[in-house]
Amino acid sequence: MSANNKHLRNPLKTARGLGSAKDGTHHFVVQRITAIALIALTLYVLGLIVSWIGGDYASVRASVAHPCNAVLLSAFVVAMFWHAKLGLQVVIEDYVHTPGLAIASQLAVVFVCVLAALASVLAIIRIALGA
Repeated sequence: MSANNKHLRNPLKTARGLGSAKDGTHHFVVQRITAIALIALTLYVLGLIVSWIGGDYASVRASVAHPCNAVLLSAFVVAMFWHAKLGLQVVIEDYVHTPGLAIASQLAVVFVCVLAALASVLAIIRIALGA
């Protein structure tokens, strides 16, 4: 096609083949769901932490050992790191333009978030079990 005819091309024809636009909605919805969950869980965790003020280790451990508290603390940690992973993914997609660096950054974010979430849940379990 000559250079003169290129400007006559329909913009849709130019955009075809650049990838699907069907996944962004899911990412957007999941990020909003984790944000809403974090609002409620953060209020709960802050209330729990305030209730620990002035308590000794045994009373705090007993509080964490309660199944409801252990589950909600674990849910808070998992939701927090999942939300962070989603947010950092968007930042990397928007601002890192080197393909190799973008892939390495995405992998590093996933690795760090999963590792930190697992370590946090393990800490909650160890405190709850008194280990």
